[in-house]
Amino acid sequence: MMTFISKKLPNFIALALFAILLFIAIHIFPVPVLTMPVSDAAGISFALLTDSAGSPFFLITAALLCLIPVFLKLPKKTITKVWIQFGILLVLSFVTKTVLKHETAIPRPYTYELQALHLVDSPADFYALDSTAKENVVKQAGAYISPWRLRSWEGETNYSFPSGHTIFAAICVLFWGGFFIRRGNYLVAGGLIIWATGVGISRLWLGMHFPSDVMGSILSAAVLYFFIPEWDENAKKNKQKK
Repeated sequence: MMTFISKKLPNFIALALFAILLFIAIHIFPVPVLTMPVSDAAGISFALLTDSAGSPFFLITAALLCLIPVFLKLPKKTITKVWIQFGILLVLSFVTKTVLKHETAIPRPYTYELQALHLVDSPADFYALDSTAKENVVKQAGAYISPWRLRSWEGETNYSFPSGHTIFAAICVLFWGGFFIRRGNYLVAGGLIIWATGVGISRLWLGMHFPSDVMGSILSAAVLYFFIPEWDENAKKNKQKK
């Protein structure tokens, strides 16, 4: 049991650093006023961050990370092990996110803004609408909301908890951050943590999530990682030598 946990320790260290940095960033950056004008520079920056962890571009991010063991010329068995573990973690995170959103049914922050703009009577009324009606309501908000925020509102009319973008960023930090720390590549691990923090902040800035959503996503990733198997790819070879 201790060996199982000790193998995962660098990964949890990476995730803990991410959680601390995101927590600090949340308290440094002011709560966004969703109706305020947005500069193109800010809009592009946050759009790139959020898109890098969202559908379909998260696949590119995941693929690039999965190529790292290949570039490092690690043994084929090690590469296979890493890919299997990361694949399991991806699937578990997707299932967990989907189930939790359905079970918690927490409205997104922007639905309260729609209520304040008198476009719906309440967030509950918004979620009672069909998909087409939801899209129409969001489009009406275009007179008050920056297109940089509106593009996310139009694309995501489901519930808030947890943040799917942040849980993806969290498992990337958890898995690949630990991968880099284990090999002494601290600068690369730090860069990954900074990217993930940017993803989390972008979700708040866009009005897509509450702080509890993004922090809860990190906790979810931590719990899921306990279900990822650990094995020694050289175990069979060592047994044969004996």
